[in-house]
Amino acid sequence: MRFRRKSVDAPPEPAVEREEPVAMEAAGLSGPYDAADVADDDVDRVDLGSLLITPEPDRELRLQVDEASQVVQSVLLAGPDGALELRAFAAPRHGELWPEHRQHIAAETARHGGTATEREGRFGTELVCQRPLRRPDGKVGLQPSRVVGVDGPRWFLRATFLGRPAVDPDDAADWEETLAHVVVNRGSHAMPPGDALPITLPPEVRRPS
Repeated sequence: MRFRRKSVDAPPEPAVEREEPVAMEAAGLSGPYDAADVADDDVDRVDLGSLLITPEPDRELRLQVDEASQVVQSVLLAGPDGALELRAFAAPRHGELWPEHRQHIAAETARHGGTATEREGRFGTELVCQRPLRRPDGKVGLQPSRVVGVDGPRWFLRATFLGRPAVDPDDAADWEETLAHVVVNRGSHAMPPGDALPITLPPEVRRPS
């Protein structure tokens, strides 16, 4: 899988990556997975620290990097018809973060003049959002997104679908499978609930010092 560094402010680019699919199944489990659940399944994954990603055809892996701090903000899996943004957070041993995050996302969307509607999907309650976005030509349009939250063992995964899987969620099974293949590696170190789990920039895409 080819990596691409992206500034968090950079516009999306078309994906051109083509790879043979890599099978990933964990018997009796439904992803996204915890790292402990797939430790011995022998699936080849890209290790990004807190996120382990299975290469798939028509999916290009992009790392959204804050240029000022050089910290990886999120992972973006991009395809010809859409994208999936992934962020993982520390969570308490007992309790869920998704209800609180859902309210926060809905409030932020409304504050920017958009709308957020709840629906039930494969991963439970999710948000379908429409948010105003200024286009390069200066006109303002609406950017659709679909936000899914998954509460795991001491971690929380926020996944945002863009493009076709956001506009037509009933025809997005392939993108939902991409999300289901994601593995979260929480680690054993103590972290306050809600703090972002670190995403490791692979050596081959680090800039020389």
